[in-house]
Amino acid sequence: MYHAHQGPRCRCSHGPRCAGAPPEGSLAAAALNSRVRPFPMDAASEAQQRECGVVTEGLDAHIVTLLSCVHSVLPSPPVVSYHAALLPPPEDGVDRISDLPDKILGDIVSRLPVKDGARTAALSCRWRGVWRYAPLVLIDSDLLTVGGDSGLQDARADARRVAYAVSDILDAHPGPFRCVHLVCSGLEEYPDLLARWLHLLAVKGVGELVLANRPWPLDTPLPPTVFGMATLTRLYLGVFQFPDTTAIRCAVAFPRLRELGLCFVAMLRREDMEFLLSRSPVLEILCIQANVFVKHLDLVSRSLRCVQIIEGIDLNIAVKNAPHLQRLIIWSSTVRDDLPRLVKIGHAPSLSILGYLEPERHTLQVGNTIIKAGTRASPNTTVPSVKILGLRVYFSIRNNAKMLPSFLRCFPNVETLHLESRETYQPTGRLSNKFWQEVGAIECVQSHIKLMVFYGFRGERGELSFLKFFLESARMLTKLVIVFNKGSFASVAEANSKVKPLFSTKWASRECSLLLLESALPAGEDKWLLNFKTGSDFSTKDPFTCAVALGGCSF
Repeated sequence: MYHAHQGPRCRCSHGPRCAGAPPEGSLAAAALNSRVRPFPMDAASEAQQRECGVVTEGLDAHIVTLLSCVHSVLPSPPVVSYHAALLPPPEDGVDRISDLPDKILGDIVSRLPVKDGARTAALSCRWRGVWRYAPLVLIDSDLLTVGGDSGLQDARADARRVAYAVSDILDAHPGPFRCVHLVCSGLEEYPDLLARWLHLLAVKGVGELVLANRPWPLDTPLPPTVFGMATLTRLYLGVFQFPDTTAIRCAVAFPRLRELGLCFVAMLRREDMEFLLSRSPVLEILCIQANVFVKHLDLVSRSLRCVQIIEGIDLNIAVKNAPHLQRLIIWSSTVRDDLPRLVKIGHAPSLSILGYLEPERHTLQVGNTIIKAGTRASPNTTVPSVKILGLRVYFSIRNNAKMLPSFLRCFPNVETLHLESRETYQPTGRLSNKFWQEVGAIECVQSHIKLMVFYGFRGERGELSFLKFFLESARMLTKLVIVFNKGSFASVAEANSKVKPLFSTKWASRECSLLLLESALPAGEDKWLLNFKTGSDFSTKDPFTCAVALGGCSF
């Protein structure tokens, strides 16, 4: 596989899950629609997996994991309301619904599952044309057999039946299609059919399209006809090989596209992403899950407001010119050669939410300056617009923890800090109390941070040294929330004893309270599974706030 786990090189505590693949039964697997059963891996993909050494046994479970990860990111289908069906029929038996205007009847039909919507044509002459002219919502999982449990091999036959039904619907309905989710077919078996589907959707008008393979092989080609959908406002693609954009005419564009998601999509050329961004003039939200082959993401867009990265694999990110970008969220990252990848902040005057930055995996560049241990703050090394910051640090890796003050100095106006302490089985020494006493002034710590949430607390000496320094310096702090992973301590009393040393120091803020919480997530479970949907929800002020605490104690 393209992001093979590197064994002893990796210092995190995730083990084989490092590459962003939580095990079956995890929160990611729970997010998978159980009706969309995975296919067995094809022979070529299986051979590639074994050759890379990623999976030597349990291949079926690996398929389930990948499929569930993709489905965790894909937008949920529109919710269909059945409240009207619960109303008692009128006592006089008169059909008043059929007397409603065509527009209202069409709206009713468009909210039904596609099979039920089509069946309304059999009710009466009045209803016969309603389905054909209603803006259709086509969710292909509604076409699956309810309660089917036929195993992996028979899942292909079920998918074929769905594919034939989708073809019939796209042929019969003149459009427009308000929302289309096609996630149940083995699309590699029907390359010509898939191209025809996309052509019909382009001609008949589609507003939102979610298109995902099932998920093997990983190099299933995406037909270039996808570029003909000028009516799209939202597009999510899962497990495809992106077409070569050099063959696409320059006039092609997505003039209405506001949200784009690429999940396990293989791009062979760096220019393909540049092509997408340049042809999407109103794009506001970009989501990339597990970039394949492309190792550079250059953000040049006058419309982008939110970029989310899930499992950036050896990915260099450069915000070159994005004047309206408000959120750059990197939920998880992997480096396979122990070499940190670049995160460069160029022209981004509206950037207010940034994270998670990881000194172990990221080299931070502000403008033309690479941030190193000991870098001092200056107008050329700071991003004053950032108010919410997320960082991940290994406090038991000395050189890693030494980068923390330098990273914090780059963001002088941060008001909320989310700091995650990562565990490693290869410690290289912790920083002493003397280091933090001599670290000097950090603007955001002294004058701006009001809330800090400290995740993954284990009560280690390096963690406590930093927390003491922070409490002694943070004059504006009103709340410190310390979250420890589920099962980290044998009892609440033990957890309480671990934070007691913090009360032996003099806190800079008399208004500060400390809240100790146990997370609902065990160590190694990624928070993005719960928080991802909030990342692009602009009504959510802080997408890093994770509602996974079981309870806690205030001090």
